[in-house]
Amino acid sequence: MFIVNSYALAVVLCFVTMLCWGSWGNTQKLAAKSWRYELFYWDYVIGMVIFALLLAFTAGSIGSQGRPFLQDLGQASASSILWILLGGVIFNASNILLSASTSIAGMSVAFPLGVGLALVLGVINNYRVAVQQGSKTGNVVLLIIGVALVVCAIVFNGIAAGKKGESGVSKADQRKGVILALIAGVVMSFFSSFVMRAMDTTNFVAPAAGKVTPYTAIVIFTVGVLLSNFIFNTIVMRKPFVGEPVSYSQYFKGDFKTHLVGMLGGAIWCLGTALSYITAEKAGPAVSYALGQGAPMIAAIWGVFIWKEFKGAKKNVYWLLAAMFCFFIAGLATIVIAGN
Repeated sequence: MFIVNSYALAVVLCFVTMLCWGSWGNTQKLAAKSWRYELFYWDYVIGMVIFALLLAFTAGSIGSQGRPFLQDLGQASASSILWILLGGVIFNASNILLSASTSIAGMSVAFPLGVGLALVLGVINNYRVAVQQGSKTGNVVLLIIGVALVVCAIVFNGIAAGKKGESGVSKADQRKGVILALIAGVVMSFFSSFVMRAMDTTNFVAPAAGKVTPYTAIVIFTVGVLLSNFIFNTIVMRKPFVGEPVSYSQYFKGDFKTHLVGMLGGAIWCLGTALSYITAEKAGPAVSYALGQGAPMIAAIWGVFIWKEFKGAKKNVYWLLAAMFCFFIAGLATIVIAGN
């Protein structure tokens, strides 16, 4: 299987993770022109599963290093599988809330608040797991400073969100979008640490018996997302946060292009997540997760400059957004140095 053999390459791939995690929301924005996010989310999950399987049977099965996908899956312990499935369920619960927030408040608000908060809490969880497993942890002081800078970025974004210009969304719904993002962030912070428990992040070439490789992990993870989606997404379809309920019959009336956009979104997210797992050995679980979670900055760039989500806002709001970008960049740079 394909294995990352250097810290430098791991950092590069972590930045690809960041781009993927910060950009998949664009597919939701594109589909939203004629498609409710609850319907989009089904295509998103399907795309996620398909892409995970493609990765597993290609990059996860080639070469002489590590266990190929099917062999690795066959030797996985029940506890490892259950940990990853639980991670998938937790992620799905949080991501549905994040998608709801994106549909209400926009990418430039939902991602910095929700995913930014998940970064802060998730780094703590992943660092704790790394210490328990004896994995690479990096410089803890610099890691704390980097996370603190990201917290400052989240605060600036939160203030800017409160001063957002007229967007066609009521103040009450805007507030609901912010609350959903914050809840999503808290829940999302836990999923990665559960997955890392099932992986031998100290040795991908010869992982411990019962533990799984990143490629097996991403497949099991997406299956957990798919199975839980029959519960979580069915609930929000019937009891949406905003708007009228939607039905499964509406989903099957969607055209091929609309479904394809949603599946593309799932594939983009899946690539980013797989790379986050693949880089965990060389970068360390905490650092690989933290760098990937720089996604809020990418999403904010899309939301502010492409989707014009702050159009009509006062000049001081753009100063707040500029401060947010500066603190995010400084925080990510510090995290990179912390892991070296």
